Amino acid sequence: MEASLIFVEIFFWLLAAGYAVFTLWLWRTWSRIRVFQPAGTMNGAGTETLISVIVPVRNEAVRIGALLADLERQSLGKQLYEIWIADDASTDATAALVRAFAEKTSMRLHLLELSDNRSASPKKRAISSALQKATGKYVVTTDGDCRVGPAWLETLVACFRESGARCVSGPVTFTPESKLTDHLQTVEFSSLVGSGACAIAAGRPNMCNGANFAYEKSVFFEVGGFEGVDQIASGDDELLLQKIAQRYPEGIVFLKSPEAIVRTAPHTDWKGFRNQRQRWASKWKFYRSPAPKVLAVFIFLSNLMLLVAGLWYAFGQLSGYTWLALIGFKILPEWLFISSVLRFLGKQRSIACIPLVQVLYPFYVVYFGLAGQKSRYVWKGRELR
Repeated sequence: MEASLIFVEIFFWLLAAGYAVFTLWLWRTWSRIRVFQPAGTMNGAGTETLISVIVPVRNEAVRIGALLADLERQSLGKQLYEIWIADDASTDATAALVRAFAEKTSMRLHLLELSDNRSASPKKRAISSALQKATGKYVVTTDGDCRVGPAWLETLVACFRESGARCVSGPVTFTPESKLTDHLQTVEFSSLVGSGACAIAAGRPNMCNGANFAYEKSVFFEVGGFEGVDQIASGDDELLLQKIAQRYPEGIVFLKSPEAIVRTAPHTDWKGFRNQRQRWASKWKFYRSPAPKVLAVFIFLSNLMLLVAGLWYAFGQLSGYTWLALIGFKILPEWLFISSVLRFLGKQRSIACIPLVQVLYPFYVVYFGLAGQKSRYVWKGRELR
């Protein structure tokens, strides 16, 4: 029995050391990603439609007006971009608000109204439908509850042109926090943004966010769009990213620029947060490359290890020094990495909440790692499979 305990403790140490090395690598890689500065402006670039903004929405009447106002204030010349609002059978005033805005704006704003056909992945259907009509060379997706800065589109176009990228992943964070739970979500989400950026920088793209995701329109059709993943409720961003990465392994860039940050509203209730994270957690088993799957299992086991080690300590099977050392291997590298991402995102006030997130995160990872295997999810009031 004693030998088996020693073996398990060695396994704990290997996981803890591996996690520490991995997190320190994330911190170093993130620090080395240069902040993008456009070489010039795009307003003298002619009349060609450079970029099509596609916004899949359902019941976003409360927030869609703010996003449209942000898009109208873009520094990119209005002749160079168009907006497609793909309305997935909203039951509120979303469509009416978009129509009213279209009547008074000088930007090219189009409303695409979709029928309620109960698609397995309504967001992918909305994006694909708008893409069939979009005329821009580049396509960028965002969500109806997001806010964007005035230089967002101009910075995206400059990144495509100066880097030669086929696909660009942009940073996403939350709107100003007013509650502790908002700060906790900001901290947790920043780790995902930073991790995705580092994977792209390392040439192993596996994570991005559809609230700020762009690609050449021709590349979307070249890789078959969402074909092969259209039956999956989530993954309009990451699964497409991985398809593009297979065709253009060096053609993907993370746009590390304050001007390109997209902000979205944090969840205000547990149910909405749980449904979203459950959908996200469900995607990993559909990844085509084994590397992201292995990484997902490694993160899950590293966090599960801390919970199991805590039980061992509680029952006297593990010394307090060992337990504290295992915790230290996790929290110190995490602090370095997450705090550096938060500073870039302009979220310095949230840095103080990192320790609380670190306490909760092992429970969070284990819970959603298991809950994500469930085959039913809720999105915008619909149950999806």
